[in-house]
Amino acid sequence: MRWAALGEAGQVVAMLAGIEPERPSREVRNFSALIRDADQWRRDLADNGCIDLAAVMEPGISALLAINARGADCKPAALALWKEFVAARDAMLALLPPSGQLGPRRSA
Repeated sequence: MRWAALGEAGQVVAMLAGIEPERPSREVRNFSALIRDADQWRRDLADNGCIDLAAVMEPGISALLAINARGADCKPAALALWKEFVAARDAMLALLPPSGQLGPRRSA
């Protein structure tokens, strides 16, 4: 759920930056399911990455919305936050193991 919320937050930032919304890749769409079957260390890093990114995005979006509500141009700040979001998202996607090299399968 956190991954999906971060993706939606990224779309809000992109909109505020005046960037065309991205069409999510297969890895972005399926990240939660793909990382679930990865080694524990990859899952831990992904979880921590999501927590850290949320800690940046929440106040960042609040600030952007406040700037926008005052009628000021928030695009430069939104673009900076967008770049941070993309870098963090890409770092988490890099945690996905190469195809066929997933850790032990867990079942319900």
